[in-house]
Amino acid sequence: VHFPDVERAEWLNKILVQAWPYFTTIVEKTFKEVLEPKIRAKHVHLKTCTFTKINFGDKCPRINGIKVYTKEIDRRQVTLDLQICYVGDCELHMDISKFKLGVKGVQLYGTLRVILEPLLNDAPFIGAVTLFFMQRPHLEINWTGMSNLLDVPGINVMSDSIIQDFIASRLVLPNRVTVPLKKNMNIALLRFPVPYGVVRVHLLEAENLVQKDSFLGAIRGKSDPYALLRVGTVQHRSKTVSRDLNPLWNETFEFVVHEVPGQHLEVDLYDEDPDKDDFMGSLFISLADVMNDRTVDEWFPLSKTTSGHLHLKLEWLSLVNDQEKLHEDKKGLSTAILIVYLDNAFNLPKNQFEYSNGEYGAKKLKTNKYLKVK
Repeated sequence: VHFPDVERAEWLNKILVQAWPYFTTIVEKTFKEVLEPKIRAKHVHLKTCTFTKINFGDKCPRINGIKVYTKEIDRRQVTLDLQICYVGDCELHMDISKFKLGVKGVQLYGTLRVILEPLLNDAPFIGAVTLFFMQRPHLEINWTGMSNLLDVPGINVMSDSIIQDFIASRLVLPNRVTVPLKKNMNIALLRFPVPYGVVRVHLLEAENLVQKDSFLGAIRGKSDPYALLRVGTVQHRSKTVSRDLNPLWNETFEFVVHEVPGQHLEVDLYDEDPDKDDFMGSLFISLADVMNDRTVDEWFPLSKTTSGHLHLKLEWLSLVNDQEKLHEDKKGLSTAILIVYLDNAFNLPKNQFEYSNGEYGAKKLKTNKYLKVK
């Protein structure tokens, strides 16, 4: 299959092979100094977790394709999407109390966006490099060393999700990593750009969904469907409609869109069950198309299933700074967003005792008119 707007870059893969040993040294240090403390903080039974061996092997990630955007972007930037594929031969050993476990092999797939901006008239010609994943990358980890990881108290919280959360908290939109290349470059606006807009999703109804519920192996002919809607790291769940293959939801959700083109709306339908929920189909909608059309009201066929359509109404809401256009919606829907960027903190108490015994009363800054005193 050939995609005309995606190019191969074998020369870049050759560079990765050459640089991989040096890169793994940095990653191994990050695992020891950053990831290990986070695992210990997840659960009381994980406080003794220690990495005894960290080896990322000889197999480095591959870039299967590169897409370069030349339209719908600022002329002072270069935007690239890298299709990352990593099937690694890494080997990690961990000790947790008296238990020993490890990882032998990791698979990761995802699209990494790279933005070079601003373009400059003098060396180094690029002010900074910004990196992030559009959606959570697909991750599979081969855990080894124990017949049943669930034998370890608290190990149920230490699964692939910890690594996924670690990646998402740093590298999945709206999170970004920005590295300045020019001295005295102000990267605040590059790390925290104003969002493109808001997409309002009206989850209306579905029809002809697949039958999933069964009793003693026999299909009963009904399901209890609900929907999961995602944009980047933000996820909303609809209510569950009991025993209905043509459910009616009439629910509304809103997502802040940080990157267009690139971000998508993902919708997965599930049948709610007491043990494990059954997958019933999915949708993948380009938000760039919604932004261009402003309003979309359609029945969408579900993919990865044999039957089913989903009725959605999508509205694109642009952001403006004119306060005169601010008004209250008669239906109670939001008409504005408040963007708060947490920059840093200082003078924090060392522990709860230091905070509660009144020492911080003398350290408080002057009263701020915006603060509400309890």
